[in-house]
Amino acid sequence: MSAEEIIAYMESLRNEEQRRVLMGFFKTGPGEYGEGDEFLGLKVPQTREVVKAAGIDFPLEEVPMLLMNRWHEVRLCGFLILVAKFEKLATKRLKNDAESIKKRDEIVTMYLQYAEQANNWDLVDLSAPKILGASLLSPLKGGSSNADIEYKRQILDELAASPCLWKQRMSIVCTWKTSQMGNPSWCLRYAEIHLHHPHDLMHKAVGWMLREMGKRCGMDLLRDFLRQHAHEMPRTMLRYAIEKMSDEERKKWMSITVNG
Repeated sequence: MSAEEIIAYMESLRNEEQRRVLMGFFKTGPGEYGEGDEFLGLKVPQTREVVKAAGIDFPLEEVPMLLMNRWHEVRLCGFLILVAKFEKLATKRLKNDAESIKKRDEIVTMYLQYAEQANNWDLVDLSAPKILGASLLSPLKGGSSNADIEYKRQILDELAASPCLWKQRMSIVCTWKTSQMGNPSWCLRYAEIHLHHPHDLMHKAVGWMLREMGKRCGMDLLRDFLRQHAHEMPRTMLRYAIEKMSDEERKKWMSITVNG
């Protein structure tokens, strides 16, 4: 199955009623965060079936044709193919294999090259943790571990500093994976960097990642972060971060006065 065949097949599944629903849900109207995005009206399981049919050996060089496509679902298909390829190369058996490291780096490079094509929160959330997040847990460039960490930190720092909202979201949402594996440092770093971000979508993302970090790495770490920053956190961010706490504790944190 080629990229052209994938596109033609997905276009044949177009569902006008579902398309209208998705365009409203993903805020594609004038002035909204998804302005101008175009949908075929496919549900995510349908797209995953296409990814499965394309197979793990789908040529990497054909993925950009999917990522540059006008249709949201086709771009999602491209990103999910990259996810599937990366996961195959990041198994325990292949984690330190030199050829697999090279191929993982090629996937990360392509992902970053086309990052702005992940121009809505679902495209980011379904790909960043499983590509960028997983890359934080496996060697990429090789060499010393310190050099590897610096390389990865540079990648995320550049995403965090980008003027593109979706790249910024990648830098925090990808830490879901590292928190799942018991490493809170990446989440804490990028939560602090985005603490004063102006956009509600980032408030939700940071709060969500802090909540997951607390669940996976220890609630005391989350409470330490809140003691330092609750007074300056946007209320949406704080609400998301404390969502799994008791009613009593949530009320305590929400009662903290916001500075400024």
